[in-house]
Amino acid sequence: MSGMVGGIQAYQGADIYELSPATREPKWARYTILGLSLAFFAIFLLMPLLAVFVEALRKGWDVYWQAITHPDTGAAIRLTLLAAAIAIPLNLVFGVAAAWCISKFEFRGKQLLITLIDLPFSVSPVVAGLVYVLVFGAHGWFGEWLSEHNIKIIFAVPGIVLATIFVTFPFVARELIPLMQAQGTDAEEAAVSLGASGWQTFWRVTLPSIKWGLLYGVILCNARAMGEFGAVSVVSGHLRGQTTTLPLHVEILYNEYQFAAAFAVASLLALLALVTLGIKLFIEWRSA
Repeated sequence: MSGMVGGIQAYQGADIYELSPATREPKWARYTILGLSLAFFAIFLLMPLLAVFVEALRKGWDVYWQAITHPDTGAAIRLTLLAAAIAIPLNLVFGVAAAWCISKFEFRGKQLLITLIDLPFSVSPVVAGLVYVLVFGAHGWFGEWLSEHNIKIIFAVPGIVLATIFVTFPFVARELIPLMQAQGTDAEEAAVSLGASGWQTFWRVTLPSIKWGLLYGVILCNARAMGEFGAVSVVSGHLRGQTTTLPLHVEILYNEYQFAAAFAVASLLALLALVTLGIKLFIEWRSA
């Protein structure tokens, strides 16, 4: 009997070995692939990131501190935070509502809704900004009416907020839709059968099960909102201290040959990216 068991184990081990051909690769091949991957990471990701901080501090802390505390930089930071603070809650509400409808119900136009959610992924942000200019600009479809009522959207804060909302539109919904589809509707149906109302079902059953995916989508949405350049550049007008976000402020400083100041402000965006990455890894660890 022991010999038979040993033979079965050996056979199973052989099957596993046959199903894992990568384990038969020589060490030099595995180390070569690993080395190429690390080299790619170092050259195209790590070195540019380090270069931002090196160039930002090249002329010393005084120049760096002066650049990031300049009034125009402060105005850019405030506008960036304002646009993100408006866009993220709106996309949060829409993303949850859209994911709920798509994953829990069947209705006409469902595929069309999914396609529209993915629209910002397929349309260039610059094109989106031009569309807003066409619609809300001085010579656009509603330009005359807006001028008569003293409402300014393009080359003003509302245009920047609209552009930010557009480019961050899909992130929360696209994170929640597959998650909620995988969970199914059994838990919600059980809650309803026990007498729970719609809001009680959402707050006590659905929301706890999607909280990490929801937070992950919000983090991605926030990162895109603060780093957006194309659509915001078209609708902002580049009015320094008024309609320039952090990425636009970096461009203005660089075009004026203020390289140290440009890299100093860019380092703020790099730090934001690193913090976002850290939060993203934490959420992935918790959700796993």
